[in-house]
Amino acid sequence: MLSATYPFWLASRAVQPNADLAVLDKHTGAVATRVAQASASDIDAAFDAAAVAAPAMAAMPAHQRRDVLLQAASAFAAQRELLAEVLCVEAGKPIRDARGEVTRLIDTFQLAAAEATRISGEVLPMDASPRGVGLHGFVKRVPIGVCSFISPFNFPLNLAAHKIAPAIAAGCPFVLKPASWTPVSALLMGEVLAQTSLPAGAFSILPCTREVADGFSTHPQAALVSFTGSPEVGWALKQRAGKKKVVLELGGNAAAIVEPDWDLEDALARCLTGAYYQSGQSCIKAQRLYVHRSIYAAFEARFVAASQALVCGDPHDERTTVGPLIAEKEALRLEQWIQSACARGARVLCGGTRRGALLEPTVLVNVPEDEPLHAEEAFGPVVVLIPYDHYEDALDAVNRSRFGLQAGVFTRDYSKALRAWDRLQVGGVIIGDVPNWRVDHMPYGGVKDSGQGREGVRDALLELTEPRLMVLRDRAAPH
Repeated sequence: MLSATYPFWLASRAVQPNADLAVLDKHTGAVATRVAQASASDIDAAFDAAAVAAPAMAAMPAHQRRDVLLQAASAFAAQRELLAEVLCVEAGKPIRDARGEVTRLIDTFQLAAAEATRISGEVLPMDASPRGVGLHGFVKRVPIGVCSFISPFNFPLNLAAHKIAPAIAAGCPFVLKPASWTPVSALLMGEVLAQTSLPAGAFSILPCTREVADGFSTHPQAALVSFTGSPEVGWALKQRAGKKKVVLELGGNAAAIVEPDWDLEDALARCLTGAYYQSGQSCIKAQRLYVHRSIYAAFEARFVAASQALVCGDPHDERTTVGPLIAEKEALRLEQWIQSACARGARVLCGGTRRGALLEPTVLVNVPEDEPLHAEEAFGPVVVLIPYDHYEDALDAVNRSRFGLQAGVFTRDYSKALRAWDRLQVGGVIIGDVPNWRVDHMPYGGVKDSGQGREGVRDALLELTEPRLMVLRDRAAPH
């Protein structure tokens, strides 16, 4: 059950100056709770407090950072059903998907706890050069400093965790802006962090309006900005960030290739999940499905039938696969994209009907490549089916996108798997599954308009730390 109001977290303390942000139940449209919104001066105060806390965070021994993360993971585990319910309400996430996200949240904190004690360095062989004889080189990784984080609405727990948990593991204080559509999840994480031994001021979690959010990209105390969201906002943020290090996890238009050597039943089941999991609101959802022509007719008929059989509606219903999109305007956008594609010869094989923020699972064919449904990020329960004759042509088609996050390839041929790995212009190639597949310790991020830098706990630690060299001269050594 949600509380009537929630404070934000400023310099590790709960603060309730107002209750200006109404958070809607995405299924009913009713106000579910109200959340405090931060001002520009609150954001400044948060970054200033984080800068003061930075030396204490950096000085925390690895075992203490590990223990903080494990304590948080344990607290999240004790609140599984509450956290899932919050996701169901504020994000409209089907309850089964919501429980899955809570499990991933716990995994991410546990993975970060393990990595906190494995941040290692390097010994350099200085005598690789004659000038280096008698010298010893050592490199260690040190925290980058104050971090500015902006997290999205579609995974409001786990994608915030992918910023917060590695920051704690690295010894970096942070200020987080959660999405205004889904702020409660991050604020509940703040409740847990406030009970740990993190130094005062080490974290702030501040919902705010776009009008005052510029401080998250421009504040002089921030050494790093990590943003997950749309390409348009992300690249503009990079321009404003100046000298700061910037990590961007942006949009996708993910594709899967289905070869005839793969088991058809398995490919159908996985592609169905890939297309509609999270109501399609994932940047690595299977949006374009390239199916070899020899199996295309069977795949199309069964995929359409399975799409029509899915339960849509109330995200609290255990049977529901597709719930409401985050806002009605997003369903309207997709409805317009469908109409635009059909005006140019595309056909809707199933779905396409919108009721408020809910869009039925929709399958289209003959969508021109320059139509938004084919070229842009749908971020909803819409799939484009495309037959192909030659594997190389399918690889080329996947690459004809301005995005490059992940791709899936269903093949048993290791040579074709290796060619996909070599040729596909994406951050990750998933063989034998859909592009949605992710485990939270693997490197995750994209190329082209899908962003720069990597998340995934170990790789995030490389972004959040910097190498520091020490060279020691042995005066007794011959020179």
